[in-house]
Amino acid sequence: MSSEKSDTKQVSPISSTPPDDTRTKLSSQSKESLSSDGYGSSDDHAFSDPTVANHWRGIYESARYENRHRFDPGFKWTPDEEKKLVRKIDMRIMVWAWVMFFALDVHRRNIQRAITDRMLEETGMDTNDYNYGQTIFLASFLAAELPSGLISKKVGADRWIPTIMVGWSIVAGSQAFLSNRAGYFAIKALLGLLMGGFIPDIVLWLTYFYKSNELPIRLAWFWTALSSVNIIGSLLAAGILQMRGIAGWAGWRWLFLIEGLITLVIGIFSWGLMPPGPCQTRNWFRGKDGWFTEREESIMVNRLLRDDPSKGDMNNRQAVGPGRLLKAIQDWEMWPLYVLGLMVYIPPAPVSAYLSYILKQLGFSTFHANLLAIPSQFMFAVNLLIITWVSRKVNERSLVSSVSNIWLFAWLLALVIVPTTGPLWTRYAIMTGALSYPYCHAILVAWNAKNSNAVRTRAVSAALYNMTVQSGNIIGANIYRDDDKPYYKRGNKVIMGIAAFNIFLFFATKAFYLWRNKVREQKWQALTEQERQDYLLHSKDEGLKRLDFRFAH
Repeated sequence: MSSEKSDTKQVSPISSTPPDDTRTKLSSQSKESLSSDGYGSSDDHAFSDPTVANHWRGIYESARYENRHRFDPGFKWTPDEEKKLVRKIDMRIMVWAWVMFFALDVHRRNIQRAITDRMLEETGMDTNDYNYGQTIFLASFLAAELPSGLISKKVGADRWIPTIMVGWSIVAGSQAFLSNRAGYFAIKALLGLLMGGFIPDIVLWLTYFYKSNELPIRLAWFWTALSSVNIIGSLLAAGILQMRGIAGWAGWRWLFLIEGLITLVIGIFSWGLMPPGPCQTRNWFRGKDGWFTEREESIMVNRLLRDDPSKGDMNNRQAVGPGRLLKAIQDWEMWPLYVLGLMVYIPPAPVSAYLSYILKQLGFSTFHANLLAIPSQFMFAVNLLIITWVSRKVNERSLVSSVSNIWLFAWLLALVIVPTTGPLWTRYAIMTGALSYPYCHAILVAWNAKNSNAVRTRAVSAALYNMTVQSGNIIGANIYRDDDKPYYKRGNKVIMGIAAFNIFLFFATKAFYLWRNKVREQKWQALTEQERQDYLLHSKDEGLKRLDFRFAH
C-alpha cells in the first residue's frame, strides 16, 4: 500500500513549541534521517524535550500502557526500515482485517440477492416486511455499537471480535430454515446485535498499528470489501441460486447456509490471527517468536507515540468507565462529524438495497439481476480509492468528501426525469452511475479518529459515529415503499433533496472547525511563553479540549 504525507496542519497535542511555531524547519540532522514522505526517525519530535518525555513516561506507566517497555525518546531508525515494517503490518494486520470485514458484509448484503429468488413469496412476506426486517436489523446494529465497543475495550478486540464473528455466522446460516415473517424479524434482530460493534472495534484496533496519516488510505482499502462482497457475492449468488431443487431446498436457503459456513471458518481463524497489539504477537498460533522482532516492535511503538502520544494513555484491556464515557459524549465539537455520519449515506442506501430487486421487477432474470450489480460495485471501489487518495494528497476532508453527494445528486436527478417508458437499459445505466459514487466513509472515519485526540474519546466516538451512520441507514431503508414500485419516483425525489442538503452540510462542517481553531489560536496566543510551557506539562485538559490541539477539516 502506498505511503502518505504527514498532516502538517495539525498541532501536536504535547508539542513543546506553540502552534504558531509548527512550521519551524527541522534541524539538518533531523532532515538527514527523515524521508520526504515522513518515514524514519528525527531528532525533532514530540519527546525531544526530556521534561516532556518524562511527563508522558509517567502517563504511560500510570495507564499501564501495554507497549511502554518499548518507549524510547532517543530511539532511531531509518526510512527504509519503517517502510519495510509498514508493508509487513499491511500483510499481517490489514489483509486479515479486510477478510473479517468481508465476513461481516456478506451477511449484510446477501438478503438483497436472496429476495431475487422468490424468498419473500415463499415466506409469506412483501417488500414492506423486507423493509421492516432491515429496520429491525439496523436498529439492533445501532443499539449494539456502543455496548459492544465498551466490552471490546475491556476484554480486548482480539478476543471480542472473533467471538461475535462466530456468533453471527451461526445465526446467519440459520436463515436457511426461515419459514415466516416472525422468524425473519427475530434473526435480523440477533444479527444486528452481534454485528453492531464490529466496525468501531476493528477501527480502534487498527489505530494500534497505524499512524494517523496512514489510516485513511488503509481504511479505503478496507472498505473495498463492500464492493468486493457485492461482486463476489453476486457471482456466488448467480451460481448458488441455481441450486434450487437440490434436497428440496430453494436456492436462497442454500445461499444462507453456504455463506454462513464460510464466515464461520473465518471467525474461528480470527482467534489466532488477531494480536492484541504491536508487542503481543507471540502465541502458539502465531509462533513463539511472534510476527515482529524486538527492533521492529520498538519502531512500531515509537513511531506511533511520536505521531500521537495520546495512543498510550490507556491500556488496550482497560475499560472506558462511566466517567470517561460521559466525557467522550460531552465532547460537543465532535458532533458535526456525527451529523455527517447520519446524513451523507442516506441517498445511496435505497438504490443499493433494491438494485437487484428493481432489476428483477423490471423484467431481468434472477441470474442477470445479480450479475448486473457488479459493474457499479467495481466503479464504487475505484472511486473510493481515488477520493481517499485525493483527500490525503491535498490534505482536505470536508470539501473533497462533498463530491460524494454532488455526484449522487446529479445521477438521482437523471433517475427522476428519465421517462418510465424509456428503455430498461437506460434506467439500469443511471442506477449504475449513481451507485458508482465516490464513497467518503474512509475519510470520515479517519477524520473522526484524528479529531478525537485520546484513546477514551476515540473508542467512544468510533461507536457514536457508526451509530449515526446506522441511524441514517434506518431512514434510507424505509424510503422506497411498496406502493411506489417499480420505479420509486417519489422515493428518488426524497433522496435527491437529502443529497442537496448534504452538500451544504459538508461546507458548514468545514466552517465550524475553522471557527473552533481560530478561537483556540486566539486563546493560545494570549498566553505568555511560560504559561504555554506550564499548560503543556500540567494542564488537566484532555483530548480535543486541549488548547494546543487543532481540528482537522
